[in-house]
Amino acid sequence: MTFKNFPMVPRVVYGRGSFDQLQEILIPKRTQNDAPFVYLVDDFFEGREAFLKRIPLEENDMLIFVSANEEPKTQQVDTLRDKILADSTVFIAGIIGIGGGTILDLAKAVALMLTNPGSSADYQGWDLIKNPAVYHVGIPTISGTGAEVSRTAVLTGPAKKLGLNSDYTTFDQVILDPELTTTVPKDQWFYTGMDCYIHCIESLNGTYINAFSQSYGEKAYDLCQEVFLKDILSPEEAQNKLMMASWHGGMSIAYSQVGVAHAMSYGLSYLLGTKHGVGNCIVFDHLQEFYPKGVAEFKEMVRRHGVAIPKGLCKDLTDEQFDVMIDVALSLEPLWENACGEDWKKVITRKKLRTLYQKM
Repeated sequence: MTFKNFPMVPRVVYGRGSFDQLQEILIPKRTQNDAPFVYLVDDFFEGREAFLKRIPLEENDMLIFVSANEEPKTQQVDTLRDKILADSTVFIAGIIGIGGGTILDLAKAVALMLTNPGSSADYQGWDLIKNPAVYHVGIPTISGTGAEVSRTAVLTGPAKKLGLNSDYTTFDQVILDPELTTTVPKDQWFYTGMDCYIHCIESLNGTYINAFSQSYGEKAYDLCQEVFLKDILSPEEAQNKLMMASWHGGMSIAYSQVGVAHAMSYGLSYLLGTKHGVGNCIVFDHLQEFYPKGVAEFKEMVRRHGVAIPKGLCKDLTDEQFDVMIDVALSLEPLWENACGEDWKKVITRKKLRTLYQKM
């Protein structure tokens, strides 16, 4: 029997204010004269001078603001890669992603595409990347996606939404500074936090579950319960715990898999551009059949925090549009096998998926 030999982030700094150690971390990596670092930063921070002054820019470094309003796309990755290469005639020292899951996935993907030929769409799948990425650092400014720890960079391509899943995708360095999440709007905080919660539910209830995944998943689940179901935490404690829940939730699915909510939300995202965390919530709200306890608890979290889950997204879709979403969802076979077992195709039919989508 062959067991997965998956990569973990080799270096991580955790602590409130730890972002200010970035310069110290990068200095040893500036091994060639004038080799620039490229900072991909959520454009939420554009014009926020107090924060921008903390970024240790050297003379030749590049600072590129990126919108996180849409899910990351293969074309966007290729365009960023081409811009970086066009603006620099020297070796790229590394990529630093500062933002939420969208920016972190873009940073991982761009780092890979600086060393692998062709389009990022060519590498959507499992273990298609052949060459190691350039040095890359992830600095999350919102908690929940697990993108800071995962071996995938999820991208929407011309034909599908699927990650660049490889041993080379994982960040070389991560900085976990809960202070950076202070400015996150409440709805976004909730939707992204629920991404982590749903990671836990799908991992812990999946057929791929094992002691490794379970140990991380249970811890992440407990932390999510503290953050979203208890009122005893200070804002700082909640930020600290949710950042660690995100890390542990990402680790849990690294050695197992997600399930129904993620598979179906990929369909929503591909067709309608629905943001990942929001899409997961829209789908999970209707999955009592698969995760009865988790969905009941999720509904209580929604009630407690007064967040409105969008409804009616699919009410005016055509047959062709439903088919597109269903095709995307069904293409994610490992997720369905984890959720329903080896015989998942007997349970998950096109008719069943359409019925579920029609409720959303």
